Amino acid sequence: MTTAASPPTAAPGVRGTRTTNTHCPYCSLQCGMAVTAGDRPATLVPLDFPTNRGGLCSKGWSSTELLDHPERLTRPLVRAVPGDRTSPLVESTWDDALGRLVDAIRRTQATHGRDAVGCFGGGSLTNEQAYQFGKFARVALRTSAIDYNGRFCMSSAAGAATRAFGLDRGLPFPLADIAEADVVVLVGSNPADTMPPAMQWFDAGRERGAQHIVVDARRTATARNAALHLQPLPGTDLALANGLLHIAIAEGLVDTGYVRTRTTGFEAVRTGIAAYWPDRVERLTGVPVEQQRRTVFALARAEKAMILTARGAEQHRSGTDTAQAWINLALALGLPGRRGSGWGTVTGQGNGQGGREHGQKADQLPGYRSLADPAARAHVAAVWGVDPDDLPMPGKSAFELLDALGTEGGVRTLLVLASNVAVSAPDARRVASRLGDLDFLAVSDFFLSETAELADVVLPSAMWAEEAGTMTNVEGRVIRRRRALDPPTGVPDDLQLLATLAERLGAGRHFSGDPETVFEELRRASAGGAADYSGISYRRIDEEQGVFWPCPSPEHPGTPRLFTERFATPDGRARFVRVEHVDAHEQPDADHPFVLTTGRVLAQYQSGTQTRRTRSLQLVAPTPRAELHPDLARRLDIEQDDVVELATRRGRARFHAQVTDTVRPDVVFVPFHWGGGASANALTDAALDPMSRMPAFKVCAVAVTRVSGPEERVPPPPAATQPQPRDHAQPTAPEPRRPTRKRSTVKSTPRFLQGVFPITGEGLAKPGPVDPALRYTVPAGCSAQALYFRGGNAAAELVYVLLVRDGEPMRWFPIGAKADTHVPLRVVEDLPGGSVVELHAAAPEGVTGEIVVDLGLVEV
Repeated sequence: MTTAASPPTAAPGVRGTRTTNTHCPYCSLQCGMAVTAGDRPATLVPLDFPTNRGGLCSKGWSSTELLDHPERLTRPLVRAVPGDRTSPLVESTWDDALGRLVDAIRRTQATHGRDAVGCFGGGSLTNEQAYQFGKFARVALRTSAIDYNGRFCMSSAAGAATRAFGLDRGLPFPLADIAEADVVVLVGSNPADTMPPAMQWFDAGRERGAQHIVVDARRTATARNAALHLQPLPGTDLALANGLLHIAIAEGLVDTGYVRTRTTGFEAVRTGIAAYWPDRVERLTGVPVEQQRRTVFALARAEKAMILTARGAEQHRSGTDTAQAWINLALALGLPGRRGSGWGTVTGQGNGQGGREHGQKADQLPGYRSLADPAARAHVAAVWGVDPDDLPMPGKSAFELLDALGTEGGVRTLLVLASNVAVSAPDARRVASRLGDLDFLAVSDFFLSETAELADVVLPSAMWAEEAGTMTNVEGRVIRRRRALDPPTGVPDDLQLLATLAERLGAGRHFSGDPETVFEELRRASAGGAADYSGISYRRIDEEQGVFWPCPSPEHPGTPRLFTERFATPDGRARFVRVEHVDAHEQPDADHPFVLTTGRVLAQYQSGTQTRRTRSLQLVAPTPRAELHPDLARRLDIEQDDVVELATRRGRARFHAQVTDTVRPDVVFVPFHWGGGASANALTDAALDPMSRMPAFKVCAVAVTRVSGPEERVPPPPAATQPQPRDHAQPTAPEPRRPTRKRSTVKSTPRFLQGVFPITGEGLAKPGPVDPALRYTVPAGCSAQALYFRGGNAAAELVYVLLVRDGEPMRWFPIGAKADTHVPLRVVEDLPGGSVVELHAAAPEGVTGEIVVDLGLVEV
């Protein structure tokens, strides 16, 4: 490769009108479409591709509108005064823009070390671009500092799947299998709005009598068409999954043959599940016991059943364990590996699957290989023609990388491709502040996104219809993105940009700007890995409408369905993993009394860089709206279309009010596609999942206030009222809470004596204390009231549990052998301050076993 002043653009296409079969640029369905171009504007029609069968959503239909948008970037932008980001961005030459970036890279690494230069990628990059970005970081820059926005999307489900099955692929079966399932449980997923063409498979299932159950804090468009809607409090999906498994075990619905022959670890899970009896789960989640039982029996009795999770369940500080809990339920019922059955996660971004397979993740090499594995390093280094010892070790995850920007030991110069972290990252104002701490920021994009507005250098990029490469959709099907028209003169795609930057950094011999050349190298790098693409070629993709990985040789047919005979673990068995419910990182209090959750809406996509500029979509969703239940709106004197302000410990944002009974009365929902004064992620919590490092986007504590009546343009919150982003030097402990205000309502606090305890009988006439945990003293100045007793008995004989007050019996609760009981305690008696309440137990002499007890009280 010869040194170029600017990245080369691909060779000009054939002049005149031409039609090219390619794919939609948006979600992970990657719907097929034919784009006709030559005389701009380009036009499109949908294709009968396996995922969309001639359907498109509003985003797909409007996707060509942006190709000639007046705000499209066509020349590099640089600061008028180098190093001064208060100076305006002005057009420049490629030679100047790339020179500034390369000089910043060299200066930063000479002063602060290799890891002080970082890269941040995206789930919309082609496989070739994602692969080359990871290689660029490790070979051209030799930095460990690279991650991508998929860490904010699929990482928890990926971690759970890898832990349980040995392999992560969003859907381990073709999308069309959904139509075959008799029961589908969707957890935190709303495909009717997020990927409408996929609904034809759900519709086909319902037409043949399938039952669909939706688990979501909102009654979404998907939930409205379901046979049953479970509406848990955000952040409690793990408790719900454990509760469903508890019922399955208690009712003898577990597929014991499958568990015995195809799994390990079930006994440890069985022990943990004992504490998730239905009444406790109802109290934690808000899902009635009857709905829990109906869900379990539907799944267990179906010939074919699926459980599909998505971001609503996974974007939490316990997101990996939550996905694991639903996997545990699927395994107990014997679903994974059966035709028309299983567990899967509904991947969101266009190349969310392929983007996480080939090396732009901090700990990963191509083919889902581990960067910390010496054998993996040796294999990939041999393909790249470098010494394995020259490859860096794993770096920081996405938010941790961003939160350390500009610090000693953190990244000082950052290159961002295909990502708008100033809008999409949690605690977004804090992230924007960190971007400002950088010595140098370069962003490649086709519009001036909120992140690009903060940059020293902005590099224009080709758009989806102007580039070529491969994508991997939600099913694990590798498909072709074909170039339908030429980009504006002088505008490269990101593959060509990386090749040119590598050349300027002295590593050009290792890189190419030709997508097929890069894909051929990717095939060799992935060979033998979990995500093996070595048998896939451009020719095969064209001939077969895509090829499912793993595909280890040209003769291999690809793998549409995984796990039919064995799992991708050393012994071929799936892993049960015991997981426990933990409370959300933030709990509502007097200052922030409600729960905030976020999500997508039909007519917008991701950070909105594209869809907010699409005229037809803006007509559908011109303004972000905060959804409030009518009861909550009435309490706060809020009416439809009023301007409301949401406040969390991190920021304030304003929205139009949408008063609707589709959301829980204690929950507020906002979409995350907007920035500025309506940035949902200015509010969200950056508490991280310990395994996946996924932030807790889906739950935090929030306050709601009415600002004014309806206004066409919602003013942003005054800057003076915004909390200051946490300083770098402050510890990571939760921020102190302000003193709570006095409230006019009577304050009551629930108290519970509960747990699973061993018991050894000394005779039914000899009850005695069970455990110190089953003792409660009413505080002085308060009173208490027992509300209910729930108990279970694993022993083979009848046992009694005795409610004792100040040493005197109050109430006996008999529990039959292998049975349970639930006793509402409407009024026993008031318990004044100082009263001591205990639970004792009695069993026939010599009888051993376990009892499950749960006494609910309220303290006033």
